Amino acid sequence: MIFKIRLAAGCGFAVWLYGSLGSAAAHGIYTCVDDKGRKLTSDRPIAECMDRAQKELNSSGTVRRVLTPPLTAKDQEALEEKEKADAAARRRQAEEKRRDRALMIRYPDRDSHDKERAAAFERVNDAIKTATKRTQELTNQRKAIDADLDFYKNSPGKVPPALKRRLDEADANMAEQNRLIADQEAEKKRITERFDTEMAKLIPRWVVANSDSQ
Repeated sequence: MIFKIRLAAGCGFAVWLYGSLGSAAAHGIYTCVDDKGRKLTSDRPIAECMDRAQKELNSSGTVRRVLTPPLTAKDQEALEEKEKADAAARRRQAEEKRRDRALMIRYPDRDSHDKERAAAFERVNDAIKTATKRTQELTNQRKAIDADLDFYKNSPGKVPPALKRRLDEADANMAEQNRLIADQEAEKKRITERFDTEMAKLIPRWVVANSDSQ
């Protein structure tokens, strides 16, 4: 037996019924559970279930399709945001794969990667050596300035402007060299992190490459 449910006047269901869901098949059987927990059945889409999914069954009782209600403005906005996020994730994945391929081309084996790491550390260590040498020179300059200042220790107000400028310049130069050394030490940490991260990606790829070549 097929039950029919009369549409309530003024409910606006007709627009949803024929615009969003389309015309029902002549012999389709529709079923759903309404907001009161009742299982409803009809030979056409069910008005009481316009806000939820309902199944269209074949005469054998198998599911022909599932009709879903039209999206609200809020649901549509959420769907669009999800689609944007999914597209961004796909772009990130594609970019990551591209970078990984480029990394493998740049470092086809561990030896090439180790050499690049060593070269990067060598550049940083050279910069630190240069700054350290300059720091020692500035330390000697400061000792000479301190010796000149010692003459005025009992009358600091009489220190010549030129001597004050020498002192200020020496202090500024020392601070600059200390900053350079600190920056290079931080660079060594960044180099370690970079090459360690690359190594973690490259090792399994090297294993596969070596297996393929054997």
